[in-house]
Amino acid sequence: MLNVLARARISHLVDPLGARLARTGISPDIVTLIGTSGAVAGALVLFSQGWFFVGTLVIWFFVMFDMLDGALARATTATDRGGFLDIVADFTVYGGFVLAVAIAEPDARLACAALLVTYYVSGTAFLAWSSLAERRALETGDERSLRFVAGLAEGTETVIAYVLFCLLPGRAEEIAWGFAAIVAVTALQRTVFAARALRAEPRPPPGGAPR
Repeated sequence: MLNVLARARISHLVDPLGARLARTGISPDIVTLIGTSGAVAGALVLFSQGWFFVGTLVIWFFVMFDMLDGALARATTATDRGGFLDIVADFTVYGGFVLAVAIAEPDARLACAALLVTYYVSGTAFLAWSSLAERRALETGDERSLRFVAGLAEGTETVIAYVLFCLLPGRAEEIAWGFAAIVAVTALQRTVFAARALRAEPRPPPGGAPR
């Protein structure tokens, strides 16, 4: 819900950095992999030791790399492989942080499991819609590699929830239940949107029906 606003506020800061980094010849895919591995490993190590407050640095580390790989791709050449790796990285970090919270806070494990289930449903709806929208050549107004469906919980809201996990570890169970409810609403939004958009018959392929 807040992604568009956040990108508009931050893009003018990271795009020049991406342009400078492009001159070094580093690949956006490498930036994605560094950010993902560093964030997941850092979260698991810090949270397992109870260092939640320091864990906020891991979140911002991932956010920085997540924005930087996009800026670098725009400064060079955006690729489908980069879009694929980016979404895999996002879901890996999202799930890895929840796993880290569950390890550190046993009382929150059921809530964390519920949150992971809502991620699963919401992600399935999003990815299935993206594939079918591409197959039907639907116009979505989204220029990224995958066709995104806006919802109540997107990347910015996830970062906010994870910062709350770090600042209020004693309330991890309540935060996880609350965010699971928000992600569940997002899954419903995406499912209803896709079901309505896909109600019409698909467009015929170029050159007529296949023989």
